[in-house]
Formats: sequence, C-alpha cells, structure tokens
Amino acid sequence: MLLEISGFSKHFGGLAAVSNVDLNLEEGEIRGIIGPNGSGKSTLFNLISGVYQPEPGGTMFFDGENVTGLQPHEIARRGIARTFQMLRIFAQMTVLENLLVGHHCHTHYGTPSAIVGRKAVWEEERRVRSEMMDLLAFIGLADYARMPAGELSGGQRRLLALGRAMAMRPKLLMLDEPAAGLSPVNVDKLLDTVMALKERYGLTVIIIEHILKVVMDTCDVVSVLEHGEKIAEGPPAAIKDDHRVIEAYLGKEMDDAEVRAYLRSS
Repeated sequence: MLLEISGFSKHFGGLAAVSNVDLNLEEGEIRGIIGPNGSGKSTLFNLISGVYQPEPGGTMFFDGENVTGLQPHEIARRGIARTFQMLRIFAQMTVLENLLVGHHCHTHYGTPSAIVGRKAVWEEERRVRSEMMDLLAFIGLADYARMPAGELSGGQRRLLALGRAMAMRPKLLMLDEPAAGLSPVNVDKLLDTVMALKERYGLTVIIIEHILKVVMDTCDVVSVLEHGEKIAEGPPAAIKDDHRVIEAYLGKEMDDAEVRAYLRSS
C-alpha cells in the first residue's frame, strides 16, 4: 500500500470540513475523489500535502513511513506532489524557471556552494536543466521554455502546473481539478498527458474533478465525499448506481433513472 490514511478530520470553527476519512491507495492506482461543492475534497488534499495538519487521532503512512504532521516541504521531498485548482504559476518567471522551482526540493547543494560557484554546482545545474527540458518536451512545452509563464494560454498553463508538479519527481501525483476551464479538446489532451506521465514514471494518481466523465473514464477507484464524510467508494461502474451518490449530487426528488443518465453523461 503506497498511501494509508486513517481517521483524518479537520474542523474550521464549528464546521467539519473533513470528518474521520480513511483512504488507502495501491501503488500504480488512479483514484478519483468526487463530491458536491463544499464536500471537503480540497481540504483532504491540503491534509495529505501538509498544508493543513490533521486533528488528533488521524494518521498517514506513505510508502511505509509515518508522515503524519510533516510540513509541506517534507511531504514533497518524500514524493507527494500536487497541483492546485487555482493555478499558482510564477507568471514573471520563464516556463523553464517554473519547473526549476518545482525541482528545488531535490537540490543537492546549499547557498554557500552556489555563491562560491564550485564546479559541482555548475554540473548539477546543467544536469537539472537538461532533465527539465526533457520533461517540457514530453508535455509539449519545450518551444516555450524561455517564454514568461504569464504569456501562456489557459491550456498551456495547466500543462505547466502539471510539469512543475512532475519536476518534484513524485511517486504520488495529486491533481485538484486539472481540467477546470478547459475546452473538451484540451481536457482530452491534458488527460492523455497525465496517462503518458503515469506510464513513463510509474505514478500513482489522485484526481479531484467536477467533470464526472473524466473521473468515470479514467479512474480505477472512485471515493465520494459529502459534508466532509466518505459516503461511497468503489469502481466507477458501482459508483454510478450508488443511491447515496445520486442523492448527494442531485437530491432525492429526481427519478433514479434520470439521475443515472445524468451521471453517465457528465
């Protein structure tokens, strides 16, 4: 088991954003996390990535190590990388520089060595830049390496956010609504890139996505949150027909057949 989460909870005042959630991921799995707005999906991502700390009783093991309570940079160094629903690229930096920032947690030299300019530092810089250019070529952004990131199109920015996460050399890649705001053509292109990266680097992937068709067509297992609680989990075919999922998304007043048709076409 690559990721083992037990009893994760997070309250904000009197609001239970995440309540006693368990989550286990096998290595190489693609897991979908779905649920209505405000169901706790992004909060769960923030707990996994160390942005928030779980409340007492919650534990997380990653690749056999207890990583509960570690800071975000420590989580990242161990092999968990994420993207954000709201893109957080460095617009004034070049596309290549954005990837170099992502790779920073794997830098093997400190500030004194960089200032002195030792030969080993320059060799490391050349090696890393070559590695990042190879990654840019793989995701289709090599021709834009020296362009300011702020000049990229929306679809290209999504690819850059994905590339920056991959620059961290993750074992687990977490994607928070990666297709938000994209046209259907660009959604397909992004998903094709994610699948290609998964195969090339042997990734395990978690996807939060409101476009249900993306999750249903891509994921091995889907977990469903509502009001901070996990209400269902299983293969996409079973989730589509789960009455708790139907009620969470559209309420009880709609005919089941109508709701199922909606979930299958979304």
